[in-house]
Amino acid sequence: MKEVTIDYALRATWQAVARMYNEEAKNFDSTMAVGFTLLSIDPKTGTPSTALGPKMGMEATSLSRILKSMEKKGLILRKPNPDDGRGVLIYLTEMGLEKRNLSKSTVLQFNEAIRQEVDQEKILNFFEVTETINKLIADKKLFSKNISN
Repeated sequence: MKEVTIDYALRATWQAVARMYNEEAKNFDSTMAVGFTLLSIDPKTGTPSTALGPKMGMEATSLSRILKSMEKKGLILRKPNPDDGRGVLIYLTEMGLEKRNLSKSTVLQFNEAIRQEVDQEKILNFFEVTETINKLIADKKLFSKNISN
């Protein structure tokens, strides 16, 4: 059997997690993307729309579609940013707060189930590895631009 690559293990695991979250979200007439967005919005002070994309690692166009659907469903409100007349703050509605709490509970339940099955040391190692991967990517240290054919 061939050795499983790190990127394959990451991708396959994330796809399984995403599928699991989407299946659970369906029970609440939602999606994983909506749940993630709800969790990324500050429930007390709101969040600038321009800060959401980078915070979530999403492109503006994808996020814009999600926000539009969330607004239609009555989960969020957009209000002018009093500190920046050009900006918009995203606030959770009462229903948005309820769905946010469901999302938070689901994420905490997932984390607790993993922590019950995996030693703390292994979890710390996992976070160390993911931090290293993210740093290598951010520092552009993975691929040389001077590779010749």
